[in-house]
Amino acid sequence: MLAEKERAEWLRQKANWTRLSAMTMTHHARLGHTGGDLSSADILTVLYLGGILRIDPARPDWPQRDRFILSKGHCSGAFYSTLASRGFFPLERLQTYMDSLSMLNGHPDRNKLPGVEANTGPLGHGLPIAVGAALAARMRKENWRVFVLTGDGELQEGSNWEAAMTAQHYGLDNLIVIVDRNRIQQGDFTEKTIRMEPLAERWSAFGFAVEEIDGHDTAALLGRFDRLPFQPGKPSCLIAHTIKGKGVSFAENQPSWHHGVPNDKQLAAAAVELGAEVGW
Repeated sequence: MLAEKERAEWLRQKANWTRLSAMTMTHHARLGHTGGDLSSADILTVLYLGGILRIDPARPDWPQRDRFILSKGHCSGAFYSTLASRGFFPLERLQTYMDSLSMLNGHPDRNKLPGVEANTGPLGHGLPIAVGAALAARMRKENWRVFVLTGDGELQEGSNWEAAMTAQHYGLDNLIVIVDRNRIQQGDFTEKTIRMEPLAERWSAFGFAVEEIDGHDTAALLGRFDRLPFQPGKPSCLIAHTIKGKGVSFAENQPSWHHGVPNDKQLAAAAVELGAEVGW
């Protein structure tokens, strides 16, 4: 039990490092989507550093690897920081975020960066790609899994629900949808834009096995990911309740921080609150 607690605490600290790294990157670029970087950091950290994803950074194209697709591709700062932590490329490269000719575009590009499975950014595209990949694994009789992280505001795109219908039709229990349920999208709160609730019931109605979780509880995330699929014969959906801007008091639950960029003073304050140091 102690080892499990230590593992969860180590992951929590790594997630805070990812948060500060992402903020440092957006500070450098003067562009980015800080709020979503911060809300998704624990999920990404547990998947990549908690031993959930079956991947090998030395062989990014290993045929039997699990696939991860960041459908909310605008949150690339946290994603790139996690990939670098896992060893897909040197940490120092994070300093080039959005520079001219950098491998680290504002949205992930599979042709430029190892570890990126799909070009994403246009919302509503990641889940359809993931369903196609999961179906490919099924047709090949291979046992790799497909994880896709979506935003919650992104679920207003109808292409997600077309893909969900396809996933349940084929019983793709090698597909895991994770919803970053931070309740804020560009411009406002999701429930003021287009109401999402009852979100769990909607996924259930589309044939998914659904569970909900605190998306910042690394121990709980480990436990849920360790027992996939949630129900044999059904695709899984984990609704992760998160806080936009998590860990940084002036950014938490603030719609303006969907694409907010920290200034020098704010970045220094965030480092203190997160208890982290970038080191690259």
